Order: sequence, then C-alpha cells, then structure tokens
Amino acid sequence: MSRHDVAIIGGGPAGAALAAELAAAGRDVALIEREAAPRDKVCGEFLSPEAVAVLDRLGIDLAALGAVPIRGVGISRGSWRSERPLPYRAMSLSRRALDEAMLRRAETNGARVLRGASARGLARDGERWRVSLPAGAVTAREVALATGKHDLRGHPRPSGPQGDLVGFKMHFRLGADARGALSGRVEIGLFPRGYGGLEPIEDDRANLCFVISQAALAASGGGWAGAFDRVRACSARFEALLADATPLFERPLAISRIPYGLVRRTTEGPWLIGDQAAVIPSFAGEGVTFALHGAALAARAMLAGKPAAAFQAELARDVGSQIRLATALSRMIVHAPVQRLAQLVAPAVVRWLAGATRLKAPSPSSAAPVSAARG
Repeated sequence: MSRHDVAIIGGGPAGAALAAELAAAGRDVALIEREAAPRDKVCGEFLSPEAVAVLDRLGIDLAALGAVPIRGVGISRGSWRSERPLPYRAMSLSRRALDEAMLRRAETNGARVLRGASARGLARDGERWRVSLPAGAVTAREVALATGKHDLRGHPRPSGPQGDLVGFKMHFRLGADARGALSGRVEIGLFPRGYGGLEPIEDDRANLCFVISQAALAASGGGWAGAFDRVRACSARFEALLADATPLFERPLAISRIPYGLVRRTTEGPWLIGDQAAVIPSFAGEGVTFALHGAALAARAMLAGKPAAAFQAELARDVGSQIRLATALSRMIVHAPVQRLAQLVAPAVVRWLAGATRLKAPSPSSAAPVSAARG
C-alpha cells in the first residue's frame, strides 16, 4: 500500500503531462502505467502547433526525438487528388517515442511512475481513492483516469455519436520514391465507409492509421488483410505510396468501438482527461492537442483546489464545439456520395477545416516550471 496526493491511471500524453505538471508543483504523484516497456498505440501521430507548444513547455525536445515537420496535406480518392499547404507548421512523431519521453519527464519532475502495473479496480476508501493493482494498491486523495481508448473495469465511458468505426494502424518502410513523395505531407485517402491517413515519422518510417465501419470491415473479410486492400486501393496516390511498402509490425494494431464525438461534461468522482474525457475524430489531427490541454487544465484546477466537476465542465466548454463539428464531418465523409462531393470543394474545405477544429482556448500554465526537476 502506498499513499499519495494524486494517483493517475494511464501513462499516455494526458496522464504523463498531468503527472509532470503536478510533480513539478510539489505534489506527491503516482502515475500507473500498465505497459512495462514502450509500445505503439493506435494513433495518427500528428502534432499540431498547440501540441508542439505544450510539449516544449514540458521540456520535450521533439527535434532530438526525430520528429518530422509536416507542411502540407493531400486528399485523394480514385484518380482524383488535391493538395494544399497547411496554414501552420505541424510535427509528426510516433507515440512510442512521445509517450516514453513524457513518462521520463514525469519521473524527472518527481512523480513515482509504476510501469507494468495494470489497475484492476478503482473505488472510494473513506476520504481517499483506492486503486487496486496486481500486487498491492495505491491510495490517493485525488485520482485521474487517463486510460486513453481503453476503459477501466467498472468505469465505462458512454458511447459517442459515431461509435461504429474500427481503427487499424501499421508502420511501414516505404520505397525511396514513395518516401520522397510523402516528405513533409499527410496523405488522406477516402474510401466507402472509411478513411485513412499516411504520414512520415522518425527513422524514415511511415505511419498508416485508418478507420473503417464495422459493416465494411465484415464485407472485406473481417480482418486486416481485406481492410488494408481497401485502403491501398482507395486512390492511385495510395496505391503508389504503398506499392513497395514493407510492414514493420509483426501484426497490425487495432481497436474497436471508438466513441468519436464523446464529450463528458461532468464527473461524479475521478478527474477524466484525454480520451476518457473527449474524443475527436482522427482526421482532425487534434487528439494529442486536446489530451495535453485537458492535462494542463486539470493541473491548474487541482493546484487551485477546484473540484473535479468544475474542471470537467470547463474542459467540455473548451473542446465541445470543435468535437461536434469534426464528428459531424466524420459521419458525412464515410459515405461515398459525400466523398464525391468533397472532390469539388476540397481545396477550400482543407484550409477551413484546419482552423475550425483547432483548439481556441490557450493551454493554461501551471504554477511551477514543469521542465524543472524537483531538487
């Protein structure tokens, strides 16, 4: 049994950022991460300028980690393709590298990081929370759920407005010509009942992440092979980029029942951050941004002595409109007729969408310099 001020369940961007913020401010924090070693996650791996700014404040050196600058976006379907420069400079970095760097930052700042510790349960124990672990337990006055797209047993999330999509991810080594064609770009491919994105990441690799409806997945054979064939054939551009691609995972990563559009406006107990609080569709490229913003907002609220419910309402106000818009668009663009219409308006829509779904509220700063370790 160990006692702490705050226990955080989940060591992804949201959980690690919250731990780093609170530990730097002098709080006794336990960060519970179920994986014992760095692992890849189902994620587009796109970092918006807002995410880059928060990571810089946290002391994460993206350039040293090999992050790739992203300057443009292309959209393709069949033989049609449109490309536009982004109205800002973004970055791309694998979740394996980002998550590990953030866990180390939390440790450097003074948080106790429990790796390979899978939370088995969460319940009130008098005035404190008790997190049950395979070997013992952690108790804390406050607890935050930051388990990403996976729910903690006994604490399920509601379904979102678009919950029928299955996500897949694979890293590839592209051919030399394809690497050059993809350099500095995110390529989005549209196909009936789904869409996907391909972008360069560190070490000359490329990340393919896509979503497909459950019905389309079943019609494609129910597994990775058929779904990947559908994505590869969605456009001449994707066919060319993936023609000589070598998969780098032994098997693809997958996740189902993603609650796109979920925004939790209140809580009756734990602080909810990251995808436990709000889930924006992947094509918007704001998932990590919203996770980091929620962590910074939660840290400020905890340090000020505010209740979890007040924080939850504030976070919902900050991200709600962008998530509603992105989800409405996501629900439309999985339909073939809308995809054909998108070919006519894509040049204008890409630039508008890049601004409309971005975070409007600046991420708050905590009371302590989060990149400085406790002495």
